Amino acid sequence: MPTNILMPALSPTMEKGNLAKWLKKEGDAIKSGDVIAEIETDKATMEVEAVDEGVLAKIVVPEGTADVPVNELIGLIAADGEDAAAVASGGGKAPAAAAAPAAGGSVPPPQAAPAGELTVPEGHQYERAPKLEHVDAKPAAGGAAPAPQSNGAAAPAADGAGRVFASPLARRVAKDAGLDIAAVKGSGPHGRIVERDVRSAIANPPKAAAAPAPAAKAPAPAKPAPAADDMVKGMFPAGSFEEVPHDRMRKTIARRLSEAKQTIPHFYLSADCELDALMALREQVNGSAGKDKDGKPAFKLSVNDFIIKALALALKRVPEANVSWTEAAMLKHKHADIGVAVSIPGGLITPIVRHAETKTLSTISNEVKDMASRAKARKLKPEEFEGGTSAVSNLGMFGVKNFQAIVNPPHATILAVGAGEKRVVVKNGEPKVATVMTVTLSTDHRAVDGALGAELMSAFKDYIEHPMSMLV
Repeated sequence: MPTNILMPALSPTMEKGNLAKWLKKEGDAIKSGDVIAEIETDKATMEVEAVDEGVLAKIVVPEGTADVPVNELIGLIAADGEDAAAVASGGGKAPAAAAAPAAGGSVPPPQAAPAGELTVPEGHQYERAPKLEHVDAKPAAGGAAPAPQSNGAAAPAADGAGRVFASPLARRVAKDAGLDIAAVKGSGPHGRIVERDVRSAIANPPKAAAAPAPAAKAPAPAKPAPAADDMVKGMFPAGSFEEVPHDRMRKTIARRLSEAKQTIPHFYLSADCELDALMALREQVNGSAGKDKDGKPAFKLSVNDFIIKALALALKRVPEANVSWTEAAMLKHKHADIGVAVSIPGGLITPIVRHAETKTLSTISNEVKDMASRAKARKLKPEEFEGGTSAVSNLGMFGVKNFQAIVNPPHATILAVGAGEKRVVVKNGEPKVATVMTVTLSTDHRAVDGALGAELMSAFKDYIEHPMSMLV
């Protein structure tokens, strides 16, 4: 049977995507692992790889189409031996829309995915969205496609040697959770275990049968939203403004930061850090940089590179602040993964320097430059900008003296960095001129209390004012 290609979910927040480009034409042979299309999310352009072999029989959604919903049919693949023309003319249907609540108020059970569709597991914080898995296209007896099982103790299909069929990602997730993969029921082709089966088994362990829940009441009809946009536009004379529609990135930034400000109890701590010792060390280190094969310096450290390293080391010195809040537990991180806010056309993105406390300043410098360059071209992978344990937002290069940044979950802290400037300070009872930088730590008060935040700020200030300690 033909296989339906659906719009994949390439990040946890993705609801729609732009089908930027088809890299295969109708009639082209496809092998497992071939890149068949490019999908634009709100922050990156991602490649979609084929899992099975066949022929691209039909392109349902043409390239350049914007706002294609996740799981919408975008193409058809004819299996080996099938007539591609017949598949293109009559094969494949888009997934059925969710059924409305019944008149009696009960909500119908979720429907199984139609046979032959390409299913996409949701993205994850710290790993790239996995390759797409195909649902078994064989219909059950009676002509109906069986619904995938959520989890259970029944063993999946195995070969004669008893080998369990499971995707590499499913095995890794099961291993990390301490789950016996053989106890999970697979819903992939021929009973193969895929990542969603393991996630479902972890979230819903087998339990004693419970009494059926009362039927849910039908939701009340939604009230029409007030025409707030028209009210705002009505405050200005006609023709005095231009309407620029929001793109997906701007909508995502607005939604996430609105949620963060509404749900996270912020508080702020500011400190002044003297930079003279750091600036002198930076000049000395940059002067000793070797040359690469093109004769250019192998690295050029910025003040921001020192700030990233100092925050990472401070989080390791104060591990109780290197956390993420969840309703059930506090996540204490083993490494300091520092996000670096980068301005790009239409918004901003935060590439992550992983294990920053273990990396040299030159490595951090080159890594940040590389990721910032690819961020502006929207070529970052999801695992390069999702997650992290804290972040740095530096507006000092624009002459901003100080500001307060918004904590972006799952972080519990973010450091706002102002410009270094000459100020008069008192040393040994006498006025002296020093280069001083004001930094402000925004914290999630659910995870980091005032005294703990102050301890983190003190550690950061110590590293900045004694920068040689970051080299040993």
